[in-house]
Amino acid sequence: MTQLLSKQPLLIKLGGAVLENEQALANLFSALTAYLEKQQRPLLLVHGGGVIVENVLNKMNIVSEKKDGLRITPFEQIPYVAGALAGTSNKLLMAKALQAGLSAVGLSLADGFSCKVTQLDPELGAVGVCSANNPSLLNGLLAAGHLPVISSIGIGEDARLYNVNADQAAIAICELVDAELVFLSDVDGVWDAHKQVIPELNTQLADTLIAENIIQDGMAVKVKAALHAADTLGHVMLASWKNPENLVSLLAGQAVGTKVVK
Repeated sequence: MTQLLSKQPLLIKLGGAVLENEQALANLFSALTAYLEKQQRPLLLVHGGGVIVENVLNKMNIVSEKKDGLRITPFEQIPYVAGALAGTSNKLLMAKALQAGLSAVGLSLADGFSCKVTQLDPELGAVGVCSANNPSLLNGLLAAGHLPVISSIGIGEDARLYNVNADQAAIAICELVDAELVFLSDVDGVWDAHKQVIPELNTQLADTLIAENIIQDGMAVKVKAALHAADTLGHVMLASWKNPENLVSLLAGQAVGTKVVK
């Protein structure tokens, strides 16, 4: 797709756990503000919010289950999940961005028909998979200097709401606007058997570590998503939002966390 911007955008996918850490959020947006002042590079955020979803479902006395790291979401639960992700989680991040002086715009995958969403697996219920569709809205916002803050809630052709895995959503948005991708979560990167960060991870090594259950559950989903992204984007970074110094270094292009390549 045609890129209307002079610099390649950077997309940061945020893990939901950061939403419960006030200091981490402050550090994050402080680092992003400093980065944007120096680089003047278009920036997007895509976020999950699993922690907030869990809190909402618990208050409703709903037991949430997962299959292969993905949340099973019956259609009767999707209003609560959408409220937690596109509502509470999205606006919490917007509030911190605005407080830091950034012109944040809260969006979902459906806005501007940015992404098409279809059901992933009937056994998972209202869980969708998305694909890039129309970049006009996001390119317009980026060109005008806004910061899109995008939740992983989408709308299918059946007009139903779907919960899309936020890692997969981030990849689709990267493909949509030709952005570079960084996954930020509460871990420093992908660990080996000795709990040391692996500097660079390719498909062969990842398959071995998954088979040996060293990479498992949610991290396995994240790694598979990153490998898929690397096929299209060349490489993807997996790092932590916990250390502000490392975050500044990462945004400056230094080797921090795990670099996932083809």
